[in-house]
Amino acid sequence: MDGLQQIGKFLVCLGVFLALVGAFLLLAGRLPYLKWPFKLIGRLPGDILIKRRNFTFYFPLATSILISIILTLILIILRRK
Repeated sequence: MDGLQQIGKFLVCLGVFLALVGAFLLLAGRLPYLKWPFKLIGRLPGDILIKRRNFTFYFPLATSILISIILTLILIILRRK
């Protein structure tokens, strides 16, 4: 039973975290000083964009790497505590 309680607590915390991130993203567009970082996401040097007449291929390589580094640093900080 103890393992199930830990999983339940983790899922509740994850849900609260995702709700907070979602609320932050909704409000970020209304705050002028938070608009510019979100305009950069998906338009970084290293993101691949190929446009043809009836075909568009987009792969956000640099954005994916940046998000991965940020999440890794956050998880390292949280694990140390």
